[in-house]
Amino acid sequence: MERDVRADLLDWKEGAGRKPLLLKGARQVGKTWLLQDFAAKEYESCLYLNFEKDPRIGGLFEDSLEPSVILKNLSLYLGKPVEAENRLIILDEIQVSNAALNSLKYFSEEMPQAHIAAAGSLLGVKLSKSRSFPVGKVTLVDLHPMTFLEFLDAVSDGSLREFIESKEDLSPIPVPIHDKLVGLLREYYFVGGMPEVVAAYAERRDLVEVREIQEDILEGFQLDFAKYAPSSDFPKIVRIWESIPAHLSRENKKFQYSKIRKGGRARDYEAGLAWLVHAGLLHKCLRVSTPKLPLRTYADPRAFKTYVLDVGLLCAMARLDPRVLIEGEWIFVEFHGALVENYVSQQLITKGDRVHYWATDTGGQAEVDFLIEQGASIYPLEVKAGINLKSKSLASYGAKYGPRALCRSNLKNFDARGAYENYPLYAVSRVAELGLG
Repeated sequence: MERDVRADLLDWKEGAGRKPLLLKGARQVGKTWLLQDFAAKEYESCLYLNFEKDPRIGGLFEDSLEPSVILKNLSLYLGKPVEAENRLIILDEIQVSNAALNSLKYFSEEMPQAHIAAAGSLLGVKLSKSRSFPVGKVTLVDLHPMTFLEFLDAVSDGSLREFIESKEDLSPIPVPIHDKLVGLLREYYFVGGMPEVVAAYAERRDLVEVREIQEDILEGFQLDFAKYAPSSDFPKIVRIWESIPAHLSRENKKFQYSKIRKGGRARDYEAGLAWLVHAGLLHKCLRVSTPKLPLRTYADPRAFKTYVLDVGLLCAMARLDPRVLIEGEWIFVEFHGALVENYVSQQLITKGDRVHYWATDTGGQAEVDFLIEQGASIYPLEVKAGINLKSKSLASYGAKYGPRALCRSNLKNFDARGAYENYPLYAVSRVAELGLG
């Protein structure tokens, strides 16, 4: 399966002043497969090293951080020459070795001709605490679950994706095509974007198998909690993780520590929540009450929503039955829009956006689901599970701040009326690119 981030890898390979590549992402998002497939297609050969599977490899970086010494040690250990020319050296699960992570600085400074690509499932957790991280000496690339557009590439011939991406205005598309895309979106809600799940579904269309793979992935996450999280935080991390579907099922989706456990307070669970965020399993959507640029400087770190890294995994966590796929619009209107919001956040985050929402105050008297920061403009985005276009909050935002466009995403076709722009949920990645935007 093709991944959009491959273009970033090609730019890195051919770029002047190339530094070691550091590929970040949660477990099971396809980092290892992507790097190995990239090596097979773009290099004469590849050296793959996994610090988790063979912990002894880390010791080869302890003796010296000099790149030539490291390559010599690797040659002796592997029993074959290890050269840096015309090959990709993959250092997988690099977070296991502090010395290997620190060595990237010296590869950047002393052996820039080497093509070094490192990856790690818990790099975010590692880097949040590391004092030896080679700041400015690596190229950071984030890998997320597959987007809906990547899903279209995997399960169809790619023409539908091309159709969405080639759209130049907000004129409605033919109803049969719109309906087909809504049907595929319904499938994506359940399947999600974890590559192993998508590959199995693309080949066999078996929803029972989909759920089994998702449950295996979720079990793997839980094992990571026990293996890598501080022992004092482990039970708290489990409670937070298991509480997410309940948080998102409420009409007011603002994260509340008291909903994890009766009487729960921020100081009890902040560290556990931070661990899940750094691990890439949860994303925070911070509240902004004053929409000014840059949004991050006006965001309130104490008020936020949390979304799971993948909408399909959220379905599995909530134990939604596969039959919802054939029961009309049920999947879109139940669960209080949790799937819709999680889906949208996933698409925006993969584009590189930091997700924020707008609310008038902590009570949320008026609230817009997302704010899109694009260039010198901020666009409000209201997300609806069905085709209901009424939104007092979006109208209130428009009257108060007068943005260039008021954006909506729902199951309705493309449309533009006055300042309002309507993007079907399957085309939410195009928000603010068409019409007035």
